[in-house]
Amino acid sequence: MMPIIRRAEPIAARGVQHAVRPRSIAASFTLASLVLASRVFSQVGVQLFHKMQDALGGADRIAAIRDFEQYVRAESLDGNTGRSLGDVRKRTRWVRPDVLRVDQVGPGSTYVLYFDGRSGWEILPGTQSVAALAGGELAFAQKYLRDFKLNTWLADRDARYRITSPAPNVVRISDGDITHQLDITLDAASSLPVKTTSISLSDPNHPTPSDEVIAEWETVEGIRFARRWTVLRGGVRVAEATVERTLVNRGLRPADLAATPPDFKPVLASR
Repeated sequence: MMPIIRRAEPIAARGVQHAVRPRSIAASFTLASLVLASRVFSQVGVQLFHKMQDALGGADRIAAIRDFEQYVRAESLDGNTGRSLGDVRKRTRWVRPDVLRVDQVGPGSTYVLYFDGRSGWEILPGTQSVAALAGGELAFAQKYLRDFKLNTWLADRDARYRITSPAPNVVRISDGDITHQLDITLDAASSLPVKTTSISLSDPNHPTPSDEVIAEWETVEGIRFARRWTVLRGGVRVAEATVERTLVNRGLRPADLAATPPDFKPVLASR
């Protein structure tokens, strides 16, 4: 672009009639270049995304998952000192397309969350009551569901999202809001994700860059799921997670996920 700008400068001395045209050509060329680059980024991004889908088990097989249940054990770490804070146990349930339930027990992070895509409730750490989702807590639930892997792995089937590639082997999923953006770095050989970068709303008042770095995979019903990963917030390691069990298509019902625990405690095992 710089040669065109330099050419336009001396022409300006010849008068307005001559000055306007080169600038218009430069602007048109710049716009055309940006449009072309955008199309190239989109094309490459979609190609990479489809390779990722195939590596994960295939788009149709992913779409055939009607319900999901996973049990995870993690070590929570102090982001300032690196000191272990203790174990976290987490049970996540999901029914397509948008019913989510999370039950978690951990140091300072024991909570229950239910969300049906529009509204829901939660039991916050240290409380013995059910509160309707609102404000930052609602935003947290919306993001949790939006970033849920079985949703993002089918982002090419959702008109809200644009898929591009901002860097080699990186897939970007975006709806225009930077806080919703996901950057998924793929292994060059396998096309499986090795890192997902997003904005964490675990503290709704302090959005923080978050990375999930995957160390190991497992296959369940023909689909690849991460088995071990590290969580970093602002580049600092805050958790090491390992999956204990993943179940799919076991007949979970939305009503089961919506049921509030009578003792206001997370439900970590099926009844």
